[in-house]
Amino acid sequence: MRDLARLPKAHLHVHLESTVRWATLQEIGAASGVPVPVPARHGDGPVAFDDFREFADLGTMVRDCLRRPEDFRRIAVEFCADEAAQGTRYAEVTFTAAAHGERLGLPEMPLEAVLDGLAEGQAAYGIECRVILDHSRRRSVDRARRTVELAARHAADGVVGIGMAGDESHPLTPFAEVVGEARDAGLRLVHHAGEMCGPASIREAMTVGQADRLGHGIRVLDDPDLVAEVRDRALALEVCPSSNVALGLVSSFAAHPLPRLRDAGLTVTINTDIPVIIGTTLTDEYARIRDAFGYDDTALAALSRAGVDASFAPEATKARLRREIDAWLSSPAS
Repeated sequence: MRDLARLPKAHLHVHLESTVRWATLQEIGAASGVPVPVPARHGDGPVAFDDFREFADLGTMVRDCLRRPEDFRRIAVEFCADEAAQGTRYAEVTFTAAAHGERLGLPEMPLEAVLDGLAEGQAAYGIECRVILDHSRRRSVDRARRTVELAARHAADGVVGIGMAGDESHPLTPFAEVVGEARDAGLRLVHHAGEMCGPASIREAMTVGQADRLGHGIRVLDDPDLVAEVRDRALALEVCPSSNVALGLVSSFAAHPLPRLRDAGLTVTINTDIPVIIGTTLTDEYARIRDAFGYDDTALAALSRAGVDASFAPEATKARLRREIDAWLSSPAS
């Protein structure tokens, strides 16, 4: 078995606010007057959530700590450092920029500070990053439009797309016009779908949402016709196994549908979603997959290559990463 931390990886589904180190959160929380308790955990494993509301409340606490430009810049630099340590060579990190800007009364500052931090971190740690701006389905169409406008203004700085996140029971239909505006602006579209709700949410993401990839998408297996359509369109799934388990959507890692998704011929990429909150890393995800499903290094390299192929990276970056994955696979095993 080869060292999975050295496997070059693309990380496509990870929320910046859920990557903040607990020590960093406590420091910036103290500076902002926000107490940061250490969350309850299942032993040494993920945070213990009783329900999705409890998870959302933890996210609110994290957001409340982030107030100053230096807060946003710091978490972006540390994101690059932590990802590079896991063998991530390319990342598309999701950030809820418009919500932070609205909360602080500074529409541009949070994203500008994050982009500054990512630029610093990329130079320091040899990682390449792009940003996807997300918008909660529960929030207004006007804020969604501001998200699109913000993304378009910063496209040259590394913002590649937008996505609708949050509770999938809230429909995408009200955002159809905004989605079209994003497409017209040259932005890519990635929506959460098929995580908590079933095939209908995936179909909506594909039609109304014009999705280029599916955030999660594991419920596609509930509908064989939809499986065939997603497969035929080569629409990649951003699969986040430990997150699905921590949020109670799958009973255990061993019960995760990842092998069935692959057996159905679907494009599966491996991601962490909310890594610090649930106590995982991208390397951990690959190791857990190897242990749970008996995948060898060839299969793990194929999963990594799928992430590269499904990314919005420039073709030169994709070609380089494919060569690096091949080099890892051809290196001596331990």
